[in-house]
Amino acid sequence: MSLAHGTWEPRPATRWEDGFLSGNGRHGTLVFGEPNDERVIVTHHALVRPNGSEHARPPELAAELPALQDRLLAGELDAAERFTDGRDLQWVQPFHPAFQIRLRGTATGEAPGYHRSVDFATGVTRTWYEGWDSEVFVSRADDVIVQRVTAGDLDISLDHRLPGAPKDLGVGQGAVLTPEGALLTLRARYPGSDRAYTGVTLVQVTGGTATLTPPGLRITGAESVLLLTRVVRHTGELDVMEEARALRDLPLDHTALLDRHTPRHRTAYERVTLDLDADPAERALSGSELLEHPDSPALMERLFAAGRYHLLSASGLFPPRLTGLWTGDWDTAWSGAFTNDANVNLQTASAASAALPEVTEALASLIQGQLADWRDNARAIFGARGIVAPPHSDGESGLTYHFEREYPLHLWTAGADWLLKPLVDHDETTGTRDPRTAAALAEVALFYEDFLTRTDAEGRLVVVPSYSPENRPAGASWGAINAAMDLSAARHALYTAADYHPDDADRLRALADRLPPHRINDDGALAEWAWPGLEDTYDHRHLSHLYGVWPLDEINPYDTPGLAEAAHRALELRGAENDSAHGHLHHALIAARLRDGERVAHALGQVLKGDFFHSSLMSAHYPNRDVYNADAAHTLPAVLIEMLVQSTPDRLVLLPALPDRYPKGRLLGVRTRFGAALDLTWTPQQATAVLRPTRTHRVELRTSSGTRPLDLVAGEDHVLRLEAW
Repeated sequence: MSLAHGTWEPRPATRWEDGFLSGNGRHGTLVFGEPNDERVIVTHHALVRPNGSEHARPPELAAELPALQDRLLAGELDAAERFTDGRDLQWVQPFHPAFQIRLRGTATGEAPGYHRSVDFATGVTRTWYEGWDSEVFVSRADDVIVQRVTAGDLDISLDHRLPGAPKDLGVGQGAVLTPEGALLTLRARYPGSDRAYTGVTLVQVTGGTATLTPPGLRITGAESVLLLTRVVRHTGELDVMEEARALRDLPLDHTALLDRHTPRHRTAYERVTLDLDADPAERALSGSELLEHPDSPALMERLFAAGRYHLLSASGLFPPRLTGLWTGDWDTAWSGAFTNDANVNLQTASAASAALPEVTEALASLIQGQLADWRDNARAIFGARGIVAPPHSDGESGLTYHFEREYPLHLWTAGADWLLKPLVDHDETTGTRDPRTAAALAEVALFYEDFLTRTDAEGRLVVVPSYSPENRPAGASWGAINAAMDLSAARHALYTAADYHPDDADRLRALADRLPPHRINDDGALAEWAWPGLEDTYDHRHLSHLYGVWPLDEINPYDTPGLAEAAHRALELRGAENDSAHGHLHHALIAARLRDGERVAHALGQVLKGDFFHSSLMSAHYPNRDVYNADAAHTLPAVLIEMLVQSTPDRLVLLPALPDRYPKGRLLGVRTRFGAALDLTWTPQQATAVLRPTRTHRVELRTSSGTRPLDLVAGEDHVLRLEAW
């Protein structure tokens, strides 16, 4: 394992939160435990516990919408609080772990030479000490959890008893010996439901004997033990022997399985790398030691690498949840949902620029599987054609039913644009137009054509009702008018749909042009609501009103300097409220777009100095490692790229927000939205960028020293040398 592409610890992980992670975007593992009692928690993206919301529907409110709009426009500031069908808040089905594979050795006492590690380039986690060697990875080639153990004597079992597991979970276990090896099974049926999941583990022993100790297995005198595990979620009964046969059809050889998996994982992981010229001695530190050096470039290098690794590993069937692909507790905070009003979007922010189309495809998979539900949301709540994305999803349903008075998330209409933005970025990066994205954009435009019917006294369209997640105007209720995010999203969605559908372009652009401009308030800041009389509430973790700065390009220092100045003032005035990690990194992304490197550094410092990272280098939602959460881990690579390289289809910005603490480095392999790969190196004296364009195009180059055009030719490297940047 390269120290630049992995991390290690000299002590066991006694908490599952510190366990090293592996995953293939479907199955995941967390490896932790004491010596001679190793635990591998198994997760799967599809595992969500029925809680009644599987039958929930969006509220049928469309008939009441015109009256609500009348009241809001008449100045009744709390009118939206009565726009409900009276239901209580209902969470989506919560994500949960499957079980843990427990491996108990027979040795007692010390564990000489103890060392555990994870190799980001292969996805292999390893635990080693004298008398024990265990390796785990989750195969991208074969969708199976692979574990090889060298321990001589060993007890193996599947154990569902994890924190928060329901006491009335219906569990059945089995253990049988077959000519191909022992077979362990665990079936768990959810309380009061016909839904269940089953884990199947095939155990092959080399050079020893296996004895059944139901529901487990005892291994004695083995040279090595190979375990292959899969989880299936199902309704009713499952043919366990068919699942076992599928495992037996795989190569029952650790090296062969690893050789099939590694090229798929390594190729994706190694596309982009970051080198900040860190001290080699600090690079050699364990992860927990390195976290004690929050200003160290070596820490930033490792967190960048870990963030790419974890983001890739969590993306496949779906993009990352709030906890990525992992949890060791059934009581997952906020249901471990796909939270669409900030978290999914922040975690996937680097997908296009950091050359991870696997992440983009995972997001596209989630969206495509839910479009029918998004249509139901638009019809039921707004009486409109087209699509409206939900604020929360469990992966099974895309219906909007999670809302209450203080979180009227059913009023939020900007979600589809935000979720589709990374797919548009991907198309710009590759120079292609995914027909699935084109079709979804057309449906977003349909929604706005039906929804945007009210006008103000000057004849401009009004977004009413309007919601700025998850804030409210001072002295008013949450459901309001003309939230800045909604204005930006509607404009962007209509203009983007016009680009994808030229035959409809004039009509869609004309509709977008009727939307009102952003408002600058009395503090000189871009207002969170453009409607007169709705005043800002500054101390809040979300920065929804600056959506036009990031991830959009609507507000920037080059084309709209006045609005950019107002956006910067809004950023200055924004508080951190409860110190959520996503708030700090969202702040950093916006600051980078506004070319404020020191503000980027401060926001990063709040996270790095706030004890947000476990020794696994997975993150927490709050300081002091409170609430396991992937936002910081997965978003950090996007922040680092944005402070070094920004691009649009027609512009390249180099080193826009580089903090002074990183005077020298290399960022290799990033992708631009005008179709070029880019390698960047910099020192205090000069910077060099090598562009490898895939299409011929003229772009505008922006650096601190000025602006000039670049004429790029497909297939020809273009080298830029900047003496002052």
